[in-house]
Amino acid sequence: MSDASFLEPPHETGAGRLPGDPTPRDLIARMIRVDHAGEYGAGRIYAGQLAVLGHTDKRALLEHMAAQEAVHLETFSRMISERTIRPTAMLPLWHIAGYVLGAGTALLGSRAAMACTVAVEETIDEHYRDQVAQLGADESKLAGTIERFRAEELEHRDIGLEHEAELAPAYRLLSAVIKAGCRVAIRISERV
Repeated sequence: MSDASFLEPPHETGAGRLPGDPTPRDLIARMIRVDHAGEYGAGRIYAGQLAVLGHTDKRALLEHMAAQEAVHLETFSRMISERTIRPTAMLPLWHIAGYVLGAGTALLGSRAAMACTVAVEETIDEHYRDQVAQLGADESKLAGTIERFRAEELEHRDIGLEHEAELAPAYRLLSAVIKAGCRVAIRISERV
């Protein structure tokens, strides 16, 4: 055994947990709950953007990304049911907030809508990466699903960048505010 063996990932989800840490079941429930909420919110963001930009050349692009988010939501909805996990109680708020964020950024123009996509997807990339790092071999199927969805979220980020997200008015400020909001929504949705 090497001196660096303590850096190797745990073989089982929750290995090395300390008193007060969530049980492996609770950890997985939090992950699926928040991922379900996030994918629900993403669908609402695209619905808001499509309501404003649906008549523009961005329609097909937004529909493509929304369709992928719908598959993600369907997958996490199935997991919620199969694993008997309580969804977040915040879904009614995320229903409104997601739509308002999508429509609001779209009203600022297509670049701002793309800036929203980039900010959300960069936050989700970090979130999904952290989740996969916590999963052990016993949850390899869940880890694979999250990695596959993470790759699609990164595709969305790249699409946003290709469509001039960084040229949106007050891009850095807009991005920072959206990322902060996403991080708060993640923390709330894990627990509530």
